[in-house]
Amino acid sequence: MCIAFFSTAHPQYRLIICNNRDEFLHRPTSRADWWPSPHSHVLSARDLVRPIHPTWLGITKQGRIAVLTNYHEDTCAKAVGKYSRGEVVNSWLALSPDSAQTTQEFVNQWTTNGELANIGGFNLVCGNVMEPLAILASRASETEPILWIADKPGQTVGLSNTDYDDRSWPKVEKGEDAIVDAIAGHVQNQESEDNLIERLLGVLSVDTLPRLSNDAGVQEYIPHLPQSVFIPPIGRDKQAQDVAESAKQDKREESPVLPSTPEGTPNRAYLEGLYATQKQTVILVGFDGRVRFLNVHCTTMMLSQSLQRLATGRLSSVLKSRRHTGGFGCTRF
Repeated sequence: MCIAFFSTAHPQYRLIICNNRDEFLHRPTSRADWWPSPHSHVLSARDLVRPIHPTWLGITKQGRIAVLTNYHEDTCAKAVGKYSRGEVVNSWLALSPDSAQTTQEFVNQWTTNGELANIGGFNLVCGNVMEPLAILASRASETEPILWIADKPGQTVGLSNTDYDDRSWPKVEKGEDAIVDAIAGHVQNQESEDNLIERLLGVLSVDTLPRLSNDAGVQEYIPHLPQSVFIPPIGRDKQAQDVAESAKQDKREESPVLPSTPEGTPNRAYLEGLYATQKQTVILVGFDGRVRFLNVHCTTMMLSQSLQRLATGRLSSVLKSRRHTGGFGCTRF
């Protein structure tokens, strides 16, 4: 149940993007870094399960941005398609640095090529950070107009795992309000950029998820996930202690990758066990094109708390325990 916020409400920034990636913690994921050649202009963390190593969020030196959230399904099995949603993200970010393809052309390409039927449902926000951003919704019909955001000042938009105009998810509305408050507080107090990032990470770390019984699995929690911006570790995992020990040694992304199924879908082992907010990202885009990209890997702290069955003090623990794993200043666009 990932969530992303996009805001043009700060007078000192052209665009602010905040994102939580929620995932099964066994699923290997790289830290944020520049991709190897020939796509060394792309910066992102990457999913290591699929052979193409797709991403859910990335940015390029030319200013292309893409942020993807999965579409909410009733079961975990329904959420998996033949091809990775990240292929759509990769196809935008991996365009040649001198490509002239526009955001409109890219979205039109995907809505007409018939490939969306082979991919699990998703919402993709894409474009250039200095321009309006388009929302490509895989469940929308070809006749529906493309939605655009970040096209005017003072706008704050949340997008999770449902339709853009679905206002029934508390995490979206409460998160939008909290982002607005965080920005207003930063401006009013004339704080530093680091303080703004801490405020935004604080919003991403608010945990309001109802607690079920200790033996409740992820399936039982699914109806409750729209309640909380931050998802603490949920589900059952007999291997949790081993995973926690690996995380403490900072080896989570070095764990073996199990083979995919013959159909190309991820191994079922990656759709089981503990599930939680795995990555947090904050992107600040100045009016001069300067970008600050911060990626937070929070698995170690969360697994430790889960194994100790801590249910309180979530926000303060997150702020004290998080590990910043990627801070980059990109080329001006």
